[in-house]
Amino acid sequence: MMSMIRQWATALWRQTTLILGMGCCAILWTSGAVVAAEIAPTKFVTSNGITVLVLEQHFLPIIEIHALIKAGSAQDPPDKAGLANLVASLLDEGTTTRTSKQQAEQIDFVGGALEAKAAEDFTTASARVLKKDVDLGFTLLADMLQHPAFHKQEFERIRTQLLGEMASDNDDPGHIAMKAFNQLVFHGHPYRWPVTGTEETLSKITLADVQSFYGREYSPSQVIVTVVGDITLEQATALVQTHFGAWKKVAVTARNTKKPSPVERRTVQLIEKDLTQSTIVLGHGGLSRAHPDFYSVTVMNYILGAGGFSSRLMDSIRDKQGLAYGIMSHFDARLMPGSFWVNLQTKTETTNQAITGVLSEIKSIRDAPVSDQELAEAKSFLVGSFPLRLDSTAKLAQVLAQVEFYGLGFEYFSDYPKWIERVTKEDVQRVAKQYLDPKRYALVVVGNLAKAKVKN
Repeated sequence: MMSMIRQWATALWRQTTLILGMGCCAILWTSGAVVAAEIAPTKFVTSNGITVLVLEQHFLPIIEIHALIKAGSAQDPPDKAGLANLVASLLDEGTTTRTSKQQAEQIDFVGGALEAKAAEDFTTASARVLKKDVDLGFTLLADMLQHPAFHKQEFERIRTQLLGEMASDNDDPGHIAMKAFNQLVFHGHPYRWPVTGTEETLSKITLADVQSFYGREYSPSQVIVTVVGDITLEQATALVQTHFGAWKKVAVTARNTKKPSPVERRTVQLIEKDLTQSTIVLGHGGLSRAHPDFYSVTVMNYILGAGGFSSRLMDSIRDKQGLAYGIMSHFDARLMPGSFWVNLQTKTETTNQAITGVLSEIKSIRDAPVSDQELAEAKSFLVGSFPLRLDSTAKLAQVLAQVEFYGLGFEYFSDYPKWIERVTKEDVQRVAKQYLDPKRYALVVVGNLAKAKVKN
């Protein structure tokens, strides 16, 4: 149960980061109302092609330097899933001028943070330091991005570590279910693999693969650098030029822009595991982050299952029927269309009842308009939570990079509440009919199949 709760929390955080997190940085509280001041970052492109966003924030002497590289697991070769993640994991494991120990000691000495991680559509690397240590922050981040050593010993150690984590994940029914679900929904598409890959694909990756991926994917023109904090535009511009100006361009690799194929029929995968509960994931394809219906879908999904205890799924499946401790629905919006899914755990004997209940709620929100109260509560939460996601320089830097990456435009920061408020009951029903399908979906059940007796 705890593993599923952690999965819900992680999914909610990811969804909230994408849906709510791209908010405003300056907040004025007046008579209980939140007035979000417009964010106005300065954007420029360096001579070698790096897109730079600078946002001055002089409240605290902290500076976040955040680099988004437009290369994630979607660029992994099909038989070597996990390659982008392995490359990212090695960035802070030593450069041609510093060992991994020296990297760690230098950033720890000033109380800063240096990290890198891969996602489906991009990789991020960041340094967070006090104002007085900004040159060191730029130095370490630029060094790990431009001069990673990819030592054989570190490569073997990190890969072994990742394989160990995968072995542990194989005991988690939530992880097993999501892995199988993605294989069904994204069949033939790069999104079908976990970012970390699988035991089979990760074992095939060589050090030469790592070096080759880095060489073709890490180029200045593929990088968005955001600098947020107690720094002036002039200072940031000079530091970017000093530390990134010598990074040489390479030819950009053509991107896979093929959209995932839709689920054409009800597809069921049952996975045997001797448990007292069934883990259920049900859903299908979704939409991209830049889709104009994203905001209407956000409101609709809040009402359906993303709204916690106020959602329809929680009210029906948990409160009225007592079938689950928790249940949520998700729209995982990415560069290319992501997925819609509902996940829950229920007693083995009530597996079919829970599945029927989920499908009933999906059908209900398609068939009839939501109530005025449901719409008002959804909007109130989404607009009210909007500025609260950006309470640190780190979050601001991440959000700015994603706004640029997804091409949302900086008017996003001032217009988000307007777009949410503009959603009508008719919009909610329209997108429910368009993006929810109670007949064509993928269903994964992990549990005691003999007792669950899932209907095929």
